[in-house]
Amino acid sequence: MNRGAQINIWYIFVAVLGIVLIRDLWIQSQTIEAIPYSQFETYLEDGLIDEVTIGSTRITGTFAEPQDGKTGFVATPVAPELAQRLNDTGVTYTGAVENTWFTTLLSWVLPALIFVGIWVLLIRRMGGGAGMGGMLAIGKSKAKVYVESDTKVTFADVAGVDEAKTELQEVIDFLKDPKGYGSLGARMPKGILLVGPPGTGKTLLARAVAGEAGVPFYSISGSEFVEMFVGVGAARVRDLFEQARQAAPAIIFIDELDALGRARGVGNMQGGNDEREQTLNQLLSELDGFDPSDGVVLLSATNRPEILDPALLRAGRFDRQVLVDRPDRKGRVQILKVHMKKIVLGSDLELEDIAALTTGFSGADLANLVNEAALLATRRRGEVVTMEDFTNAIERIVAGLEKRNRLINPRERKIVAYHEMGHALVSMALPGVDEVHKVSIIPRGIGALGYTIQRPTEDRFLMTEAELRDKIAVLMGGRAAEKLVFDHLSTGAADDLARATDIARSMVARYGMDADLGSVSYETSQSSFLEGQPPRYIERSYSEATAEAMDAAVREVLREVSQRALEILTANRDVLEASACRLLEVETLDEAALRAFAAELNVESGQSKMMAINE
Repeated sequence: MNRGAQINIWYIFVAVLGIVLIRDLWIQSQTIEAIPYSQFETYLEDGLIDEVTIGSTRITGTFAEPQDGKTGFVATPVAPELAQRLNDTGVTYTGAVENTWFTTLLSWVLPALIFVGIWVLLIRRMGGGAGMGGMLAIGKSKAKVYVESDTKVTFADVAGVDEAKTELQEVIDFLKDPKGYGSLGARMPKGILLVGPPGTGKTLLARAVAGEAGVPFYSISGSEFVEMFVGVGAARVRDLFEQARQAAPAIIFIDELDALGRARGVGNMQGGNDEREQTLNQLLSELDGFDPSDGVVLLSATNRPEILDPALLRAGRFDRQVLVDRPDRKGRVQILKVHMKKIVLGSDLELEDIAALTTGFSGADLANLVNEAALLATRRRGEVVTMEDFTNAIERIVAGLEKRNRLINPRERKIVAYHEMGHALVSMALPGVDEVHKVSIIPRGIGALGYTIQRPTEDRFLMTEAELRDKIAVLMGGRAAEKLVFDHLSTGAADDLARATDIARSMVARYGMDADLGSVSYETSQSSFLEGQPPRYIERSYSEATAEAMDAAVREVLREVSQRALEILTANRDVLEASACRLLEVETLDEAALRAFAAELNVESGQSKMMAINE
């Protein structure tokens, strides 16, 4: 029986019951009269009453003969002594029964309601807000369900990851036609793992697949499976897959899979984490148990694939890994087009120039950049967002917020000016090094007293030994300028020195670029997608003598390259002095001003000295 029919039956039942009650009340009003108690005694003395029924609060009875068309009566008794006195005075009187139902409600029902309310509140807090069934619902899945109208994300909203979209297109084709897709005997992969650095659009890509296919999208984070009680996570996994099967075709998306699928026995003390391991075991069994032809696809995302359990990644579970990497220059242009649809752009804005300045930016970084540029334009009351707004936004993201109120004494300010121009001039004197975009001595961020921004001419995926040495030379240029002009060294080059040392150590220990140590990789870094951080070395499989030779080789690389930077600046001392003085005056030198100083550089002298050092 459907729900509509059940509702109609209840309507009929209530209507019949109401008619019966109304009929009884009407009959009573026609045959029974409510009379005062004094009138009752008068009828009694006159012999007009046939029968009487005495209750605790009222008297009912029938007349010997109908009185005014009424055959019965009802009255409320009064104490005999008071009734006698009232009869003597001839006063009409009647009794009244105090209504005690409200008092009874307060004394009995209200405490019970308070107790039930407290009990329901406790159950909700323990069971995750599921009311009376909260304790039973603790094993229910917490996945957020999005239908096609809720997702509102398609491949048009995802840019810069064309290869990943191509890989996922067949998932969409399968979800649209699960039966016909396997006509040639092929089956859809059970699980697809989206791998890539943070902010590259893995979650957005998964939602776009659901939006393109027009199917329900079950989204949940890996951490939401793990609870305090053992077995709850496994129950939620079972419930999640059961809901998806009932709504098939559908997509299950587990974000941050590493929170759930970390390799068992790694980093755990004795006893381990039983809840997390049981949840992982349940996920593995669900992957083995469900049939892809049912129309359910499991998508997951992680930025730490190296810590996942090998059982998750074997064939038959997560069959396919799709890399969602940081976008290249072309991809950055596409992403910027998507995010710039909502802002008003200036006519002089070139997306290629912005893409050239944002090498290494992820999709999330580019979205933040567009928003920051729009905020800067709004703050200056501009009508459009200009290239200058984007340049300032990039500086704010890369170098930090300007600290114009930070007071620096004149000597330190002069040291910073020569330091930054040392970086810039060495960079402009070396062939093939990233172009210098801007130099400034305005403090930014927490500890930066000045900064030099370089703009890569193209995306690079490998570097030669000479290019690595040039990169170290640029880093050491600021320190060399301080040594040349002031004949001392300061703490301002601490970060430059750390980065240069790291590159030199990688050249010697990882890339086999030292002639004496040979083509041997002595150290391996832990693989990770969290780029932008120094590699974490986890192995040492060489002797103390080799370690001493490596340290000596690193020192020699830094010494040679530092000497190269010093010779370049010495040969161009007049340009260094002029550019540093100009920087002290204006605080910031843009690309046009730097080109003018670059034209004065003695590049041939610097190159000949560098070639001599290389030989």
